[in-house]
Amino acid sequence: MFEQVKHNLETIDGVAIFPILSLLIFFFFFVGLGIWVFSYKKEKIDELSQMPLQDNKIV
Repeated sequence: MFEQVKHNLETIDGVAIFPILSLLIFFFFFVGLGIWVFSYKKEKIDELSQMPLQDNKIV
């Protein structure tokens, strides 16, 4: 079965760009996510971590 898929992919022109493009998308996504996480303010993280412990009832 893999041979059929490999043969079909080899016949498509320009198919080599898709693995490179997907790698770049995932790389930039995770770099951006890392930058966002490490630049988040400590006060906001502390506030969000205390939310489950508060007894605020939503009516």
